[in-house]
Amino acid sequence: MNLNLSGKRVLVTGGSKGIGMGIARAFAAEGADLILVSRDIDENEASKKVGRPITAVNLDLSQQGAAEQLGGRFPDIDILVNNAGAVPSGSLFDVDEARWRAAWDLKVFGYINMCRTFYPLMVGRGGGTIVNIAGIGAIVKSPAAICIAAGNAAIIVLSQTLGSGSHRDNIRVVAVNPGPVATERLKAAASVQGTQKFNADALLPWARPASVEEIGATVAFLASPMSSYTSGSVVTVDGGLSASAQGL
Repeated sequence: MNLNLSGKRVLVTGGSKGIGMGIARAFAAEGADLILVSRDIDENEASKKVGRPITAVNLDLSQQGAAEQLGGRFPDIDILVNNAGAVPSGSLFDVDEARWRAAWDLKVFGYINMCRTFYPLMVGRGGGTIVNIAGIGAIVKSPAAICIAAGNAAIIVLSQTLGSGSHRDNIRVVAVNPGPVATERLKAAASVQGTQKFNADALLPWARPASVEEIGATVAFLASPMSSYTSGSVVTVDGGLSASAQGL
């Protein structure tokens, strides 16, 4: 399907691997021009993975002024995908304040600052689209992943609230909730868990996690003109896992 994304300027944070790279590949396949932002990214290597030349930016978005720096360098973005973030698992008492704040500085306040920076730039250019990657932790609400759940919930409400009125500025804001995805991080965790991996997979729809390509395709569609009436919405991509009473 032609999503009419050819020539669109797309900025993806956390774009060096995993879900971010899957999103980048989906946009590249549609002919979009990509800027990938990560703490550690090599432009040549990323271009090879994406399949076309991209612009790479090494930047820690948890640092004060990082979003503004990107806005100054790339004021002509058509689509912003906020994806950067690694939030620790653990109970309320497992995750201390320093780790909690550091995680939210990147995934929660990082998203807020990126929206705050690029939204006015999009207004000045006549419109745009913002896609925020959250996660089903906000739905399943496991006490063993409370920092994740609360952070994802904040991103969802940010997206819904901003997207409920952004049509006035010809801007759409949506959120995507991936369930378990076959990323490097999930594979590493599975190798540590050993045979427990098979037990976890058995609980997943189709006995497998989602692929990064499946998440990328969803994001590209939502960001495209083919989804032009979608704003303030949250799309969950977990094969029905969060709809199950069993879950994980």
